[in-house]
Amino acid sequence: MSGPAAPPTLLGVSLKMYFGHHQTLNWARKVADLAREHPAVTSGAARLFVLPVFPALVPAGGILSPYGISVGAQDIATEDTGPYTGEVGGPSLKEIGCRYAEVGHAERRRLYGEDDTVVAAKTAAALRNGLTPVLCVGESDRGTPQEAAERTVAETARLLHGLDGTVVLAYEPQWAIGAPQPASTEHIGTVCTALREWLDSRPQHTGSTVIYGGSAGPGLLTRLAGTAEGLFLGRFAHDPANVAAILDEIRTPAPAEVA
Repeated sequence: MSGPAAPPTLLGVSLKMYFGHHQTLNWARKVADLAREHPAVTSGAARLFVLPVFPALVPAGGILSPYGISVGAQDIATEDTGPYTGEVGGPSLKEIGCRYAEVGHAERRRLYGEDDTVVAAKTAAALRNGLTPVLCVGESDRGTPQEAAERTVAETARLLHGLDGTVVLAYEPQWAIGAPQPASTEHIGTVCTALREWLDSRPQHTGSTVIYGGSAGPGLLTRLAGTAEGLFLGRFAHDPANVAAILDEIRTPAPAEVA
């Protein structure tokens, strides 16, 4: 008699502002073709979501959603509606089929001055509109794995204080972004395990997931088995073949396990 099925591995892709409109849709078609046939996706062992630029959300969703790939926004306004020129509110994102909204990325913190108050408000906006926030957390300075775990758990607790709902925590150590030497497997695993334990102790966040959003490549998901529950990919995923390589690492249930 087999035990309970393992939760699916969650793979997210943020396209940031690298692709033009038609390039985004061509990429989406290739990923949709991949998802239609890859056993990790068809078996339910993997779940995928994609965050394109705002203008591509509707057409990309139309291409991806028939194959079980969710779409989401790379940002969300703190307010739902009103005189906020250039902003996009949660109700609009929900209406056009978004499931996710990314908040707290290091680039938005650095380039646009988004502090904890803004990140917490955007997280709340996503949750009250039925969107799953992809909440990016991670220490700014390099330290020991245990120090990083303590700081990242404390940051998460601040940002989610008073909030209920399912979240995706994307651990991204800010010091490792673009660095020649990425965070070690031990470092990532220690922090992701601490975040998982923190979530497990809070029933108001049941169903939440911890993924790693730093430099990713073939083999990382395997090395992180039992700690991170997925990956948040950036430029590595610009080539759909690299997405396939990550999916190849995900264990597909045997027929007896599926039955």
